[in-house]
Amino acid sequence: MGRRRRALPEHAVEAVVDSLSPEGRGVARVEGKTVFIDGALPGERVRFRYRRLHRRYDEGEVEEVLASSPDRVEPRCIHFGVCGGCTLQHLAPEAQRRHKEAALLEHLERLGGVRPEEVLPPLTGPLWGYRHKARLGVRHVPKKGGVLVGFREKRNWRLAGLTRCEVLHRSVGGRVGALAELVQGLEAREHIAQIEVAVGDEAGALVFRNLVPLAAADLERLRAFGRETGLYLYLQPAGPDSIQALGDEAPLFYRLDGGAVTLRFRPTDFTQVNPELNRAMVALALELLAPAPEDRVLELFCGLGNFTLPLARRAGRVTAVEGEAALVERARDNAAAHGLTNIRFQVADLAEAGERPPWAGPCDKVLLDPPRSGAEAALAGIATTGAARIVYVSCNPATLARDAGILVREHGYRLRRAGIMDMFPHTAHVESIALLERD
Repeated sequence: MGRRRRALPEHAVEAVVDSLSPEGRGVARVEGKTVFIDGALPGERVRFRYRRLHRRYDEGEVEEVLASSPDRVEPRCIHFGVCGGCTLQHLAPEAQRRHKEAALLEHLERLGGVRPEEVLPPLTGPLWGYRHKARLGVRHVPKKGGVLVGFREKRNWRLAGLTRCEVLHRSVGGRVGALAELVQGLEAREHIAQIEVAVGDEAGALVFRNLVPLAAADLERLRAFGRETGLYLYLQPAGPDSIQALGDEAPLFYRLDGGAVTLRFRPTDFTQVNPELNRAMVALALELLAPAPEDRVLELFCGLGNFTLPLARRAGRVTAVEGEAALVERARDNAAAHGLTNIRFQVADLAEAGERPPWAGPCDKVLLDPPRSGAEAALAGIATTGAARIVYVSCNPATLARDAGILVREHGYRLRRAGIMDMFPHTAHVESIALLERD
């Protein structure tokens, strides 16, 4: 027989919040047990209700703030607290960055056993309307009034039906309710699974994941929405390669390097969600790596050329490696459009690089921007290149800490600089950058 679930206390409980958890919940101790409290901030005295009980910790939600933190602000979004897309809108932006920087340094010390010789100032960008890439869930729920469009609710799998989103680009963020009405009017309303958002510098696209072929009337409704809004619409009946435009192809691109580089992409390609912060990030990475005309640069996880093309404009030769062949093809096209002939592109599985992978020839400097799983498999190969300088761009402080620790302890590098980049304001997501050097 399974363990019986304990009943939740019926009454609210008071607590003083000590700190903020990595995912943005207040942390308190009640009768010697840790409680993670949604909506609470460090230093606050709150009244909360228990939501879940566990053996080692409990979870709760603020009912009333009795003594508030000076860092508490009024959330801008009307859906805050229900939608799980943003968890920190009640915390002032400067305090959010302090929290993220502390999380990065804690990960580096606790998981990697390293600390940077210098902490870089936080890299910042716009706070609202910054998100140019997203996947909106779609679900027909008659009990809730029809079609819901939005992100998942906080800490469960139900969909939060939104009317607007303050962090999405304005061309889409103010139209989330209109998208729900659009899908509600389709015959295939029960067979639209998601809407992918992709916005470039001058155009935006929506990709509707349709699980069944659409009737002519539905197609015309979608086309009419595109004409009305100026957004380019696509259907995706299967995988990413199946997308088809409902009319003209979207002229999707973004500019980098002071406008000298233009990167073209398709709606389902991976691009950074925050283009303003991305431009600043590329500039910072170039500053830290300092590529010179005589340098041989190795770039791993190159994608469609976000760092590659700016690097090639400065370095003597760039070897750019990526696991997804379609992105490499897009990167080649982007390089050719700029007349850059000093790049050698290579498709390789960087999750299984081994000690002497084919890309690991002699080089002077390395730039890598891996996925959340990090670059552990490639570290031994990087060490054989003889590179004196590595710039590591990370979307996960835990794997950055692990990999930096390996490079320091096993391969003779020093962690010279590290800092956060606020790619996702109002969320607990920590994007960071690090410079490692070997004498």
